Parts: sequence; structure tokens; C-alpha cells
Amino acid sequence: MSRRRVGFYLSDKKRRRMNLDAFAELCAGHGVEVVEIDLTRPLGPQGPFHVIVHKLSDVIVEAEHDSQSQELLANFQSYVSAHSSTVLLDPLPAMTRLLDRFASYRIMSELHNSLREFCVFCVSDWRICCPPYLDVHSSRDMASIQQEVTTQNLSFPLICKTRVAHGSLSHEMSLIFSAASLGEIHPPCVLQSFVSHGAVLHKVFVVGDKHFCVERPSLKNFPSGPCDRKSIFFNSHQVSKPESSSDLTAMDEQMPYLPPPSSEAVAALVKELRVQLGMALFGVDVIINIHTHTLTVIDINIFPGYEGVPQFFSCLLSHIESVLDKKASDDKAASGLPSTVATTEEQNTKRPASLH
Repeated sequence: MSRRRVGFYLSDKKRRRMNLDAFAELCAGHGVEVVEIDLTRPLGPQGPFHVIVHKLSDVIVEAEHDSQSQELLANFQSYVSAHSSTVLLDPLPAMTRLLDRFASYRIMSELHNSLREFCVFCVSDWRICCPPYLDVHSSRDMASIQQEVTTQNLSFPLICKTRVAHGSLSHEMSLIFSAASLGEIHPPCVLQSFVSHGAVLHKVFVVGDKHFCVERPSLKNFPSGPCDRKSIFFNSHQVSKPESSSDLTAMDEQMPYLPPPSSEAVAALVKELRVQLGMALFGVDVIINIHTHTLTVIDINIFPGYEGVPQFFSCLLSHIESVLDKKASDDKAASGLPSTVATTEEQNTKRPASLH
């Protein structure tokens, strides 16, 4: 069987964090060649690629205002269109939707509705929801924004996030404690009801049909309802990274035990999101409401860092292999010929186990 070639396009920062060299070494032991894609050069001579794994978020966002990024993105899209047999992880339209919090929050709202039946009949002790939110497109008169906050059933405090869900500015957030402080927001942005969750964030990392839940620090509890407290401005990376240490995560009171998320509920959540997004590499941020124990979805992330998931490399390789096996089988079926291509699992039984 010919060697499978997987193209990777990642930012320098993402490449270093992922340790792409180590992943390439693992792949090489399984007959898979990893090729780093250079978007500044024609893609044709760099191929062929059986799969392209990418995080083009930087390019997509910069293409909104930068002609060079527009050209890089157009060249990439042209290559993908001309090579329909190349599998893209993940599709550009799906990624573009998640870069816009206006769009991703609509997805979360629809998710709540689609999972309602599951929650009632399969995990009666758990409910899944997303907090009420409001898209703020532009600076309007304060009275109209305050009215919409009330109409959409938002409750103070509110957490304010930028519309664009990528780049350093996307991590700059604020907590708004009263209607009088709404004048401090900078549209376009999203306002979301803050839910007290015991300063614990559960990051769900998805790799194909597998997922992993990792616990992280998060914002401490705040009393529900408006108050005259000044707005709090913070960077989410400084609050919820594994090594984070912040006054905002230090609980002011003793917290009763909060059970971890129901594995059945998380599995249903991931399954439904995979269908709605059409993606294989993404993350979901969930919290547990301290009052109702409701599993609450607060964000969806493109190709996250997978920190705390030691199985990430093996799972990613397994997913790539399964995607290619399925495509080979589908191509054979479409041609009307019997399948003679051994699946990756069959090949693995014929070769010594990898040390990785």
C-alpha cells in the first residue's frame, strides 16, 4: 500500500505547543508521512495530500482586512476544490462559523433544544443548557440595550465577550454587574448570563469519535442579581489555563461538593455537536450550575490545545487512519470493485506493536 501523506498547516505557536515533530515521528512508524504546508508557496508541488489537518483561524480572521491573507486563503481553497479526494480536517465553512460568537452561540442554543428529549428520557438527573445571551452588534442608546437584556431574560452579572472568537483580544472579557455599567461594553460583542459554578471549568476535548474531559480553574461564584460593584476586566487565559493563579478563581466561601459532569450527558453533547458542526477536532467548555447541577455549555473552540490529554497523538493518528480507511472503502464501493485494501486495524495485526 502506498504511503499515506498528511499535510499540516498550523501557526508557529500552535506547531510548537502541539510538538508536531513528535507527532510526525509517531506517524512515520505507522506508514503515515507528515508534511508541513507552506501557504506562501504553490500547494500543488507540495502534495499530493490524502488528508490536510489545519488551523487556518489566523488566516481566516486576517483575510477580513488583509489582502495577503485573502490571497493565501484563496489559494488554499482553490487547491482543496481542485483535489476533492483530499480530506480536510476540518471543513472551512464549519471553522468560519465558530470564529463568530454570534454564530456559535446560536449553535449552542439549538443544541439545548435538540438535546432536550435526550435529557428527559435518558439522563433524568442531568439537564443540559446554555445561558441566555444577547448579540450586541453596535453601540446603541443605553435604554435599548437594557431593554433587550430584560427581554432576552439575561440576569446580572453578565459576562461580555468579543464577537471574534480568535486571537489575543478574544480572551479579553469583562463581568458587568448592573445596567448602569453596560456603557462600558465595546460592540460587537456577546453578553451572556454568568452562572456560578464553583470556580471549576470542564474542558471537553474531541478527537473524532473520542472525547476527554479535563478540569481547569475558573471564575469564582458571584451573587446573582444586579449590584453596584465595579465591572471586572480580565483575560480568560490568565484564569483558566492549567497553571493559572488568580484572585478571580479563589473562592470566598466553602463550596459543597459538586459532582463531575455525567459521562452520558457529555457523550450525548459531543455526539450532537459533531453532527451539527460537521467537525472532528474541537473543544467544548462546560460548567456545572452550583444551584441546579445543570450541565451548562458556555463556549465551543476550534482545534484546541488538548493540554492534559496524553492520548491526543494516538487518538489523532487513529482518527486520520480511520477516515482514510473509510474513504478507501467508499471509493472501492463506488467503483463497483471488491475492496482489496487492508484496513489500518488489519495492517496493525501484521506488524510489531509500536513503542509509542
